[in-house]
Amino acid sequence: MEKTSLTALARHELEIATGRPSGRSAKTVYGGHQRVLRQTIVALRAGESLAEHDNPGEATVHVLQGRVLLSSGDDSWSGWIGDLLIVPQAAHTLDALENSVILLTVAKTP
Repeated sequence: MEKTSLTALARHELEIATGRPSGRSAKTVYGGHQRVLRQTIVALRAGESLAEHDNPGEATVHVLQGRVLLSSGDDSWSGWIGDLLIVPQAAHTLDALENSVILLTVAKTP
C-alpha cells in the first residue's frame, strides 16, 4: 500500500509552477503509460492554460486549489475547490482563472 498527501503535493507543484516561465508543473501520482488508469497533479499559474487537446479516454478533473475553466467548443464549465468536472469526449482546453492545482484522472481506452 502507498499513501500520498495530495495537499502537500499540490502545494509543492504550485510553487514550482509559479517559478517557471511556462507557469505549469505536473507530476504523475499513480499509473503511467503502462497502465489504463493515470492520475496526475497539474499546477497552473493564474492566466496559464493547457492548449486544446483531445481526450485519450475517460477523464475527470478534480479541483484541489484555485479556480479553472474547462472549455470544449461553445460549452464551458467552471470549477472551484472540491469540484469534479467530467472531461468531454472532444477537444478541450483548461484555463487557470487563478493559481490552481487539479488532479487529472484518465482511464485510457484501447
